[in-house]
Amino acid sequence: MNNGADLILVSDNIFSGLENEPFFGYVAIKGDRILKTGKGSIPADLISEQTKLINLKEKTVFPGFIDVHCFFTGYVIRFLGVDMSECADVEQVHAILEKHEKEISQNCPIFAHGLKMDIKRITLDDWFVDHAVVLFHEGLETCSMNTKAVRDFDFTPERCYPEAYVKILPYVLGDKEFIRPEFIKYMKMMNSRGITSIKEMGFDDYCGFTDTLSQLEKEDLLSLRVNFMSQPVAENINFEYGEKMRETYNSDKLCFSGYNQMTDGSVSEYNADLKKPYNGKEFCCNQDIDWNKLENDTIEADKRGFRFSLHAQGDGAIAKTLDIYEKCQRDESGRMVNRHAITDLEFSDLNDVERMGKMGIIAEIYPQIQSIANRNDKLAMINEKIGEERGRYYWNRRKMADSDVVISCGTDLPLLIDDIPQSVYHAVGAFFPEGGEPFNKQNTLTISELLKAWTYGGAYNLGKEKILGTLEEGKKADIAVIDGDIFNTPFEKIRDLKVCLTLCDGKIVYEREE
Repeated sequence: MNNGADLILVSDNIFSGLENEPFFGYVAIKGDRILKTGKGSIPADLISEQTKLINLKEKTVFPGFIDVHCFFTGYVIRFLGVDMSECADVEQVHAILEKHEKEISQNCPIFAHGLKMDIKRITLDDWFVDHAVVLFHEGLETCSMNTKAVRDFDFTPERCYPEAYVKILPYVLGDKEFIRPEFIKYMKMMNSRGITSIKEMGFDDYCGFTDTLSQLEKEDLLSLRVNFMSQPVAENINFEYGEKMRETYNSDKLCFSGYNQMTDGSVSEYNADLKKPYNGKEFCCNQDIDWNKLENDTIEADKRGFRFSLHAQGDGAIAKTLDIYEKCQRDESGRMVNRHAITDLEFSDLNDVERMGKMGIIAEIYPQIQSIANRNDKLAMINEKIGEERGRYYWNRRKMADSDVVISCGTDLPLLIDDIPQSVYHAVGAFFPEGGEPFNKQNTLTISELLKAWTYGGAYNLGKEKILGTLEEGKKADIAVIDGDIFNTPFEKIRDLKVCLTLCDGKIVYEREE
């Protein structure tokens, strides 16, 4: 009988997640589990003739990274329909669309992506009568549509975002020949970033996409652990659907994870719900939020044993979200029975962060969010909207850690694409992309705190900390390797580090060619 490991990773820098510093040692893997993690040399009894050793030298070994807030449905739109990225003029667009029209059935929508120009609605109406036409522009923030598409799908080019165009998702997710290979490519992309588990936001009933996920699991083709939530958008919250999903999908690879809902929006657009009015304004939020409905949905979900994630950005929205969670089931210590979370937390009140810690509310932060801003514009926006004094509490992750809040990491993908070294540059270094002086450095996490958020924090968020999140004996062999010593790389060079190896269930799912 072979008692040795199948694979042993040796490295100068193993970050097990149990300590704050990496160590020289090994991770031994047998089957889909970690056989042993240790410091120093490999014990002889772990090695057999069948054991494969990989000496990673100075590369850093981590538990697999976990992204707890993704939208595959938003990401896949960039590949939907005909590729318009090479079109230089309207005539080329028309010719390609006419050809595509002949290849699809009558009344079937015409979709395209990568368009670099705006096509007027009257022009599209002239071209196509029987087909709804949606041409997504490069960057996905806008699109061109004909009148039939506006009528059929109930959104406009000015409201071009996933929640708005939810009515096109049945066409997207229902097209098995398109969506299955695209999800496989999506998983491989995530694996190349060291991601081994995700929490996906699926609108309403996910348009039956769970059938595709289930089939991939049966064929052993899931290279990610997929935990999905239902976010009510086109319909009211559906608890019967949740009950069915919870009963059907509860494996290590595919699991229903509860419900997600939006509350407010961003400070920059006056849509964040604040405790005090915006500078020079008489209002605290520029949008109407049905807090009573959010409360009723959350409390009913909690009664049924579902966890809930509420997306809140302003200090007022965070406080109101906590007020809702206060009415949910709690244990004798006052902590949540179900693992409810708050997502984003752009601008928070210190007292409310302390409440989060005492109540056991999980934080889902976006540690790469600073990567899509520049210093001058961001500081100007903060000073204009809320002022320098309140701006001191912008992106305050330090208070979360000091208040014993379990922190997990998300990207709101496709808003951001996972890049752990980049997240260190921003959420630890506090730098904008161009460098310079750190912003709110007092609010940052340490490297080890951030890496634990990407690993153990994510596992705890998903309720999987007993099998994921740290490199411990008996846990699943989900592992990511970055091609350098992330703890001792200068900030100005840390974004050059990349993932070079990823394992899920002990299998190599990504290996970069050296």
